[in-house]
Amino acid sequence: MTITTLILLCFKIFFCRILDVTLGTVRQVLTIKEQPVVASLIGFCEVTIWYLVVREAINSDASIYTALSYAAGFATGSFLGGIIAKRFVKVKICTQVVTSERDNSIVETIQTAGFGVSVVNVNGSKFAEEKYLLIIETNGSRLKELKALINRLDEKAFIFVQESKHVVNGFIK
Repeated sequence: MTITTLILLCFKIFFCRILDVTLGTVRQVLTIKEQPVVASLIGFCEVTIWYLVVREAINSDASIYTALSYAAGFATGSFLGGIIAKRFVKVKICTQVVTSERDNSIVETIQTAGFGVSVVNVNGSKFAEEKYLLIIETNGSRLKELKALINRLDEKAFIFVQESKHVVNGFIK
């Protein structure tokens, strides 16, 4: 195998691994998000690319360079797949906030910022402590903004965030 052929093979392996691992990452997210048809189509493409690349890598004069290209493509594909999944697969986030005290201005400020808020009166661990439990459903892309706002309004607030599987009705921007 000439050096030019080896370099071309390494580049081919590297870029094909990026493609198939990126597809695999997106496929996994779509499977979790209950989109099995799209996930299975992506899986078909992913495995076809993987098979062709592995076959070519194994049939070549396998060297450390092809192995490194394979590994580097996998790592880069994992990174890129995560970025693509985060950008294009939309998530809904439920944020629950226990305020340090009952303060209507916190609720009003959060609503003014464009978030829908449900308010529940709660007591702290010491029953004399009156607090709010705020339930805020929002798009995942606004989570950072929401957390910064809450921290600015009540730095002692307890914030609990989880991904919502299904959301029906309500106010979400």
